[in-house]
Amino acid sequence: MGRREKEENMGKTTQLDDMVSSSEIAKLIGKTSRTVQQLTSDGILPTVEIKNKTRVTRKYDKYKTMHAYIRYIEEKAAGKNGSDKENEKLQVEIEIKKTKLKMEQIKLDELEGKMHSAEDVEEMTTDLVMCVRSNLLAMPGHVAVELAQINDASEISVKMQEAVNSILKELAGYKYDPEEYRKRVKERQGWLNDEQGEKED
Repeated sequence: MGRREKEENMGKTTQLDDMVSSSEIAKLIGKTSRTVQQLTSDGILPTVEIKNKTRVTRKYDKYKTMHAYIRYIEEKAAGKNGSDKENEKLQVEIEIKKTKLKMEQIKLDELEGKMHSAEDVEEMTTDLVMCVRSNLLAMPGHVAVELAQINDASEISVKMQEAVNSILKELAGYKYDPEEYRKRVKERQGWLNDEQGEKED
């Protein structure tokens, strides 16, 4: 089994979110679509077979593909007996591609819930604070009529405590939802609209 076949089999369990077209790979590695197709034909860039109802397409796992391309240009640089300038140019390209790969890995970590951006954490925290604020501001209106009928200060205190406890109980029910974070990441990256468009098609 060749290198390409091995990487194809490994890619069959890959998340569909990671699957991209040759044009997207071309953007990631800074080459033309024709170059990507040639590298694929040469067995350098692995593809994955995606079955979608009545048709079968071949896509690229962008992370495995980026790794494969970096390995390719590293091997090319190691075996090249060119000028110092040519070798330096290849090294610069390797560093650029590694940086791009790290950035894509960060996006993947966000989607998998391994990390969250400060922006998303701030927004989720703000949503929670606004919910608590809304409940606290509404509390006087909820208890005003009932308290107006009570003359005993201790009984009023009990009713107020019950109202506060009700809000705290609702707050205690707040749970971390990784799916909500994933949704926010997709919205930020513009992937959510793409997915909805594919479902409509």
